[in-house]
Amino acid sequence: MIEVKNFTKSFHNRLVIGDFSFFAGEGTLTALLGPSGCGKSTFFDLLMGNISRDGGQLFLAGKEVPDLKNAAAFMAQKDLLLPWLTLRENALLPVSVKKTPSASDLREADELFEILGLGGTGDLYPRHVSGGMAQRCALARTILFRTPIVLLDEPFSAVDAITRQTLRSLLLQIRSNFRKTLLMITHDVEDALLLADSIIILSSAPMTAREKLVISTPKEKRSGDPFLQAKKEKILAMLQEKAS
Repeated sequence: MIEVKNFTKSFHNRLVIGDFSFFAGEGTLTALLGPSGCGKSTFFDLLMGNISRDGGQLFLAGKEVPDLKNAAAFMAQKDLLLPWLTLRENALLPVSVKKTPSASDLREADELFEILGLGGTGDLYPRHVSGGMAQRCALARTILFRTPIVLLDEPFSAVDAITRQTLRSLLLQIRSNFRKTLLMITHDVEDALLLADSIIILSSAPMTAREKLVISTPKEKRSGDPFLQAKKEKILAMLQEKAS
């Protein structure tokens, strides 16, 4: 569904992304796994058209496009909820910027809150809920953009271990229920191994694709799988190497 060919980007004559290519199939979850500072967030900015690339092509369903601005929703590391709006109002922002939310929109938001374990919290403000609940509200808002693609930038980095496990499960449920194509950038090997259909291992800057791993083990059987533990050790060793 998404194909990137030979992306390059430099800042002040410093190459940040160099000849980067990959493909993500429709309905899959692809993890872009690399060390901090390698250029992962810059790559998402290029995909969304927030900054222009120096070279390369982007294809969506086989058609070349300038960016994914009209096809993708973006979820950042922090929830970025507006404190003066209720959780329901925050979740409905993608709708309310275009029109007054209808009764159908309100029902959809409340149904989504039930799926995400936020039932009964719609009238609360962000200051009244935990960080994990705020992150789930941000996930609801991302889904309500109603785009086929979701870009996730380190979605679990700001939550505790228990909340992280809950969000992992919810993310897989959302992908299944809403048939989304997900791209997730992370530096956490375990997140990638537990969630992704394929993992693109990235070099340090300038960012390039070092290797692609396809994970065929059913997700419900991945925790504690000795084969994946061996993969984890291999990936960690690769990330610790200096890019060739």
